[in-house]
Amino acid sequence: MSRFAGKVAIITGELKKNNFVLSCIRSSGSSNGIGRAAAVLFAREGAKVTITGRNTERLEETRQQILAAGVPEGNVNSIVADVTTDAGQDQILKSTLEKFGKLDILVNNAGAAIPDSQGKTGVSQGLDTYDATLNLNMRSVIALTQKAVPHLTETKGEIVNISSIASGIRATPEFSYYSIAKAALDQYTRNTAIALIEHGIRVNSISPGLVATGFGSAMGMPEQVADKFYSVMATKKECVPAGVMGQPNDIAEAIAFLADRKTSSYIIGHQLVVDGGSSLIMGLHCQDFAALLK
Repeated sequence: MSRFAGKVAIITGELKKNNFVLSCIRSSGSSNGIGRAAAVLFAREGAKVTITGRNTERLEETRQQILAAGVPEGNVNSIVADVTTDAGQDQILKSTLEKFGKLDILVNNAGAAIPDSQGKTGVSQGLDTYDATLNLNMRSVIALTQKAVPHLTETKGEIVNISSIASGIRATPEFSYYSIAKAALDQYTRNTAIALIEHGIRVNSISPGLVATGFGSAMGMPEQVADKFYSVMATKKECVPAGVMGQPNDIAEAIAFLADRKTSSYIIGHQLVVDGGSSLIMGLHCQDFAALLK
């Protein structure tokens, strides 16, 4: 029997607005992202899945990939909605409960580093960018979680939040607001894990490193430049010690692990880092000491 047979999952996802991608799916064009990979994996493993987004075309591409994996059409609930709004959150939950009757797993996947509308970087970024970044990466997670808790209490369900290694102790000045939001999300994961485990709900999070999605294109890179960025970064041991770029399915498998109570039942409030070793590296470790001493 598939590990998620009989389970119902919501995986929040892609949003596009005014040419700024507001999405942890991190997809552009026909590329796959974390949310899409997770949706296909959960559905293939027997779950009934709600997928969400504002971009109808992208959402339909995800639905078609799920169906192509042999999933019955009745097991997919595709909802065009904006997860950053109360109305969108209500629509996502309402449609899921009406179609599937319950909720077992919530994957708070929607999130992104939003480019400044004036092209500014670092400390010069506008507060409007801060507000938008925190609204997407933090406020929407809090709001949707609050609304989902009564239903997850009934099923003794699971919450998996998607954070980032940008939330760690190392500075990320280019994406300051994003890292602030993800750091807040990590603390929210810990706090809610303790608050909700008494209701039978487990809360954990994933912190991806560099993953070959459309994130580079979403940040304004031409697609060819974004592809080159990923290929070059994978060769830099100071960036990705594993020597290979992470793929969306690497993160999807980690999400599934934390959402599967049979395999991770005693893991509570954990931040699972999936980054090929990137967050373990200090600059001095990247030097060729033998060459330096010659």
